[in-house]
Amino acid sequence: MVSTDYEEVLKGQYPAKEHARKVAEAIVAKGGDANGTLYLEGQKSRLIEDNDGEAPFRQRRYFYYLSGCNLPDCYLTYHIPSQKLTLFIPPVEPEEVIWSGLPMSVEEAKEKYDVDAVFTSENVNGHLASSTYSPQSTLYAIPDQVSDGITFLAFNSTNLELLKPTIETCRVRKSPYEIALIKKANAISTAAHVNVMKAVSKAKNETELEAIFLKSCMERGAKEQAYHGIFASGENAATLHYVKNSAPLTGQLNLLLDAGCEVDCYASDITRTFPISGTFTKESKEIYDIVLSMQKQCTEQLKAGVTWDLVHLHAHKVAISGLLKIGILHGASEEELLKSRVSVAFFPHGLGHYLGMDTHDTGGNPNYQDSDPMFRYLRVRGAVPAGSVVTVEPGIYFCRFIIEPVLKDAERGKYVNKEVLERYWKVGGVRIEDNVLITEDGYENLTPTPKEIDEMKRIILSG
Repeated sequence: MVSTDYEEVLKGQYPAKEHARKVAEAIVAKGGDANGTLYLEGQKSRLIEDNDGEAPFRQRRYFYYLSGCNLPDCYLTYHIPSQKLTLFIPPVEPEEVIWSGLPMSVEEAKEKYDVDAVFTSENVNGHLASSTYSPQSTLYAIPDQVSDGITFLAFNSTNLELLKPTIETCRVRKSPYEIALIKKANAISTAAHVNVMKAVSKAKNETELEAIFLKSCMERGAKEQAYHGIFASGENAATLHYVKNSAPLTGQLNLLLDAGCEVDCYASDITRTFPISGTFTKESKEIYDIVLSMQKQCTEQLKAGVTWDLVHLHAHKVAISGLLKIGILHGASEEELLKSRVSVAFFPHGLGHYLGMDTHDTGGNPNYQDSDPMFRYLRVRGAVPAGSVVTVEPGIYFCRFIIEPVLKDAERGKYVNKEVLERYWKVGGVRIEDNVLITEDGYENLTPTPKEIDEMKRIILSG
């Protein structure tokens, strides 16, 4: 069961100073300057090209991690020896007030954010040149994220290589506040998933279902989506990142719904596949049962220190066993089929990825040049630590573009029963995805979205 204590945790402040200390300690541990200063800039406000309207704003995640501030045009410094975190926000521009209203004041920002001091942004250069900083120290910043008017002349050296990868590594282990944000995003997204299930049997097209999902999130306070949602009916579900969301539902068997909102810059990422009529066909249920078994078995293996590559490998073993049982694969043992990598034609992506401020969060160390196709698209490699959040999202897909070349391949094609396969194209694809917190002794599933067949059927038919 998913705990519901996130609202109590979120009554506190986003732990910006804790994050800044963690990043600074990691830099020093790598041989960095213990007297140095971290410098970050938030995303700038900008206009739509060839237009005077404002473009949608998305805060830089590196800046947010050390500030908790989601305002545009802000700056940040963290002085390592004094552990002082300073935020700079835009000043009041009288000519803008009539159009946009008063911006946040210094006093309001000091109250809202977990920082030591707040100034307005015209003071950034003066602050950097002040006696606070040792002239022999190092300034750490991120390449291409330093404004032209900013000067680091007061510092002995500038390091543009260490800060970004250090933040990426630190982001892997989540604080309780970050976990609470992800839990809240999951709770809101779950309500939206359920509302789509209730509407699916009467809806006319994918777009209508996307609108229901967005409305459900926004009316619960989540105005932003973590990513472009996937509302894929029938064979559209065989496209992993299907984004058209416009096809009619008439005559389609299933809907693959991969969508999640974000709350205060933290993502949810949930996938469910369910029958549009409320009842799976024989072939759809067979594939769904295999994928659900893949997900449950892999989730049960999770705990701190487990090697993600091996969990992913286990997912393929379960898939092979299931596809052999229903006859799509044939002519060899499970061991031979695994060695042939024929299962990659049906499960081409990685088992999951880290989740946090980005849907595909940082720190996973993928190797997209891997010569082994089974691991090439695995977004997390190696051991997963306690405090990390991963998605567990196995799938089986019937994508003609991927499978048909395998059928023509003398080595791999002999393992696929073409006559049996013909019955499964209309299934399209099945994916089931939960967001899972890794703990020292196991895991906590943060996703309460229904996925058992009987419960989904009840919800669909209740609509």
